[in-house]
Amino acid sequence: MNSVSRKITFKFILSLLLKTVISVVAAFCCLQLLLVLLFGGNASETGAKLTTSFASISDSYQMFVNNLISDSLEGILEVKKVYFLDDKNLVAPEPNQELFGTSQDPSELQWLFDAAAENLEGQDTIFTTDTKIIDGSTVHYYLDETIFAVTWKQSIHNSAYTFSEVKIQHPSQIRRFLADGQFGSPRQYLTSQMAASVNAVVASAGDFYKYRQIGFVVENGLVYRFNPANMDVCLIDDEGNFSFHKDTEFESQEDLQNYVTNHNIRFSLSFGPTLIKDGVRYDTWSYPVGEVTGNFSRAAICQLGPLHYLLVTVNSEGMDYHYPTIYTFSNALYDLGIQNAYTLDGGQTATLVMNDQVINRVNYGAERYISDIIYFATALPET
Repeated sequence: MNSVSRKITFKFILSLLLKTVISVVAAFCCLQLLLVLLFGGNASETGAKLTTSFASISDSYQMFVNNLISDSLEGILEVKKVYFLDDKNLVAPEPNQELFGTSQDPSELQWLFDAAAENLEGQDTIFTTDTKIIDGSTVHYYLDETIFAVTWKQSIHNSAYTFSEVKIQHPSQIRRFLADGQFGSPRQYLTSQMAASVNAVVASAGDFYKYRQIGFVVENGLVYRFNPANMDVCLIDDEGNFSFHKDTEFESQEDLQNYVTNHNIRFSLSFGPTLIKDGVRYDTWSYPVGEVTGNFSRAAICQLGPLHYLLVTVNSEGMDYHYPTIYTFSNALYDLGIQNAYTLDGGQTATLVMNDQVINRVNYGAERYISDIIYFATALPET
């Protein structure tokens, strides 16, 4: 067969494949929409459900078609697979236990960085093979096609820091989970319990919104609480980017909802203060929550680059370490070159979990029951 015939045959097969896939997808979408019409309630509710259902189906099957084509053209044409999660699905896929690992020596992990090179997309990492970890501590890691995570302990300014650096492939993999999956639940759980319930690769305690009635709560693009108290708020959009604001910037709940809608905000964090914004460190000497001038356990979430994050806690790992003030905490993160950092609830709340295991040494030796977590998940389907 000459080259022209091979090209014609290839195009015919590819065209047939695409037509078949599109036909199956279209039929399934029509069936789903018909079910919504039959069982969707009144006209306005049905219209909203149709819009939401179609968008969800469209997104899901765009991923399905892309990855089916990638499998079909393997060895012929490279089509990169795309995986993402639906915010309506509270439980993420279960990570592959065989892909978790540990090491006591960062210098042995060059292979891990080599394997993660495509995921990292050229971005520099905080953790390197030269990182000096706390004596006797362990490096924990996880790597699959959609997420790279590495967690370690390091002494800075005579304080014991626990870091978890995470690079994901899609913004849907950074997620917030509220206790019982709903705003206002009267029940609270341990960070490790909530992390296990949603299949988190890595998780941190969040802002503990139930402990106080001030600030904002935005979840899945909807404003549930609007009670400004001159606090800093972190808004996370559908590209996984952070933006920091004073809650007093917004005049009303409607004003905040309009901003959330227009800027595609998925969820919020309301604790603070902002530590670093666009590479500029902020010194805060007075703040409504968090005991900023005292020496306490601290927690923060940082954005290092596109879809690249760092979870941080500072706890006592023994008598040789002490707790930082907000000033020394932000200074330590700034010295690491972090561009954006935001404070989460500290004290006994400050907890960092990987693979359902508490990594840092929590105050008083026991986790606190709280209302929410921030977590990162794999997007690889389980089957």
